[in-house]
Formats: sequence, structure tokens, C-alpha cells
Amino acid sequence: MEVDREIDTRGLNCPLPILKAKKSLNDMASGQLLKVVSTDPGSVRDFQAFARQTGNELMEQQTVDTDFIHVLKRR
Repeated sequence: MEVDREIDTRGLNCPLPILKAKKSLNDMASGQLLKVVSTDPGSVRDFQAFARQTGNELMEQQTVDTDFIHVLKRR
């Protein structure tokens, strides 16, 4: 999957990963992909809710070691 932008929110807890993702998505064009790397286990649930509430599409979520990776498609 080819992402257009990636942000590293490792070490940050809720709501900071969501806020940083929201800020990045606001600067992106419709259809572009944002990858967010987080270490907050709560981010899995948070990004699911964020996608439902904002209309951005949650394309993928995966866990790699201690990282939680989320890929969002800008609405």
C-alpha cells in the first residue's frame, strides 16, 4: 500500500495520536493515505471511532511488535 504521508506518534497517549492525525488529514487531498504509527494500545479503538465519526476510511490496522499501525484514507 502506497501511503502519501506518515506520522510517528510513538510515546504519545490519547488523544494526541488522533489530534496529530486530524491535523495531517486536514492538509491532505481527498483520497490520499495517511499512515500513523503509535505505541498506545488504545489507539486501535480510538482510530476506529475516529474513522466512523469523521467519514475518513480506516484502510488498515496492524500490530508490529509494540507498534500499532493505522492507515487512513482522506475523505
